[in-house]
Amino acid sequence: MYIPFSDIDFQSRVWVYQADRELTPEETGIITETLKASLDNWEAHGKPLTASGKVFEHRFVVVAVDERDELPSGCSIDKSVHWLQEIGQRMNIDFFDRSLAYIDEHDAIRTIPVPKIKQAIMTEAILPTTTIFDNQVTTKAQWMSRWKVAASNSWLNRYFTEQTSI
Repeated sequence: MYIPFSDIDFQSRVWVYQADRELTPEETGIITETLKASLDNWEAHGKPLTASGKVFEHRFVVVAVDERDELPSGCSIDKSVHWLQEIGQRMNIDFFDRSLAYIDEHDAIRTIPVPKIKQAIMTEAILPTTTIFDNQVTTKAQWMSRWKVAASNSWLNRYFTEQTSI
């Protein structure tokens, strides 16, 4: 059963899918409507899941399920992954981009491949104060408080520590 993202419980489990490019308003609308229809019929072992999904920042799709009502099964989670794969194939979007997304000095969202992160820190393209997107959050509450976080307050902090000890 689909419910608006604002209504889903704070302890709901979330998955963040990062697109490999900015989405147009038209694409965002299509993705939103497709997600609503898919999530409205999402089930685990024949029981409906209370779920939501929304596009944020024209770049990220967040899917949430309230596990208090019914736990998603491995098959139901796989089904949600397949939805994003299918939407992506139809619209030529990769929702499984594993690069680091961050907000640059012009408030634009940029990405950098993981192998180039250390270099970006050394050249100060990414600073301790740079806002990054932590797509590893697991609940809506974490998403609300830690999804956008200063690089120094994330797993990247070890690179800043290395840089100052050199």
